[in-house]
Amino acid sequence: MKLVTGFTNTLKITGGALLFGIIIGIVIAAIRTSFDKNKESMKLRGGAGYYILGFFNAIAKVYLTVIRGTPVVVQLMILYFVVFAASDNGVLVGIVAFGINSGAYVAEIFRAGIMSIDSGQFEAGRSLGFNYFQTMKTIIIPQMFKAVLPTLLNEFIALLKETSVAGYVGVMDLTKAGNIVAGRTFEYFIPLITVAIIYLLSVMILTSIVSRIERRLRKSER
Repeated sequence: MKLVTGFTNTLKITGGALLFGIIIGIVIAAIRTSFDKNKESMKLRGGAGYYILGFFNAIAKVYLTVIRGTPVVVQLMILYFVVFAASDNGVLVGIVAFGINSGAYVAEIFRAGIMSIDSGQFEAGRSLGFNYFQTMKTIIIPQMFKAVLPTLLNEFIALLKETSVAGYVGVMDLTKAGNIVAGRTFEYFIPLITVAIIYLLSVMILTSIVSRIERRLRKSER
């Protein structure tokens, strides 16, 4: 029963963190690519837009540097014991912590996907009367999602395994549940092997789904 509860919480944290990370990733990637693609023209035109976008781009860079440069378990502990010290909802804190961490990597995935889109697509959007943000929303981002979907799903697989450290703050995830069962029975082999098998089967299923999606995407491009 503990393992079922732990696995359920692991899936909740992983799924919630991925959605949160995607939202953060889209925002950060949009800011960074918008600044990179428009900084020269905005600087020539003058006005406050260049400095405002530059300010948010600087914040995005700091976020990426800090989050990617520190261990996720440390980030989790800071959020649980410091930022959300008054909260007793470990699952929610886990979603926020892993979502913030995943968002930094998802942002770079999205940024690479956007930068890989031919610049002619932006020009096509402008010729249709779209402004930059309408072009991004209508033309670029749909193509970007198709290009980065396999990588994004692989990030989901990595995130599933990363949540195994949630037990450091007392969250009843799958790994923590296995430790509790082992501590009660004084038998570590069976509980921990069971946990490992559950993770392995989950990753194998997700990997199979990723492979199928990649094959379908390759077929649709022919």
